[in-house]
Amino acid sequence: MSFAVAAAAYDRFMGRYSEPLAPLFADFAGITGGERVLDVGSGPGALTAELVRRVGAESVVAVDPSEPFVTAARERFPAVDVQRAQAEELPFAADMFDAALAQLVVHFMADPVAGIREMARVSRPGGVVAVCVWDHAGTAGPLSRFWEVAHELRPDLDDESHLPGAREGHLAELFAAAGVEEVKDGSVSISVEHPTFEDWWEPFTLGVGPAGAHVAALDPAAREELRERCRERLPEPPFVVSARAWAARGRS
Repeated sequence: MSFAVAAAAYDRFMGRYSEPLAPLFADFAGITGGERVLDVGSGPGALTAELVRRVGAESVVAVDPSEPFVTAARERFPAVDVQRAQAEELPFAADMFDAALAQLVVHFMADPVAGIREMARVSRPGGVVAVCVWDHAGTAGPLSRFWEVAHELRPDLDDESHLPGAREGHLAELFAAAGVEEVKDGSVSISVEHPTFEDWWEPFTLGVGPAGAHVAALDPAAREELRERCRERLPEPPFVVSARAWAARGRS
C-alpha cells in the first residue's frame, strides 16, 4: 500500500505514535552504531531519524513507495540515500546492509513474505532483519478505541485486525515462511499523552490509512456521531493512549 497523503498529515496522524516507537524498536533490533542500515517503508522518516542518530546519515538508506513521503524524507535527511521502491522489489544487490528494518510496514505490504525475504536478501549473511506492527488484532493498538467505537456503529466494518502481523505470533510465522533464521518474537510498548480530545480526534479527519479513509467516507451526521461516541468512551483530558506493537527479529 502506498500512502497518497501529505507527509504532514501522516505525521499528525501516526507520527505521534511512530516517533516514540522508533527508539524502542531500534533497541529491539539491536542497532547500536557501526552498522549500515536499510529502513524499509520509511514513510516521512520516523525510524530514519532514529537510525541517523545511532549510525549516522551516511550509513542509512531509506525506501518507500509513496512519492510524497520520499520527497519529505529527502528534504528532512539530505545526507540519507532515500529511494522510491516497494519492499517486495528492493533496488539493491545482495548482502549490502548489516541490518534491514521495517517499522509499521509489513501489514501494508502486498506480499509480506516476499517483502521480508527481500529484506533478508539485501542483508549480509547473519545480518539483522527486524519488523514491527501495531497490535491491531487485539485491544492494545493506538487505534483500538477508534475501531471499537466504529464497530459499534457499523458491525460489518472492515478494519485493520486482519492485516498481516497484526496478531501475536504472526510476524514470526511470516519470518519462518521467508526463510529468516534465529527468530525472536516480542513486543514494544509506548504511551502518548493527549492534552485535549481534539488533539486525539482531529488527525482521524485527515484521510490517512484505513481509519482516515473510513472517516472520510462518512456523511457529516455519521462522522459527528462517531466523533461524539469516541469522546464519550475516552477519559477526560488530558489522557494517555498506551499502545503495543508486535515485533520480530531474525538473521538473514
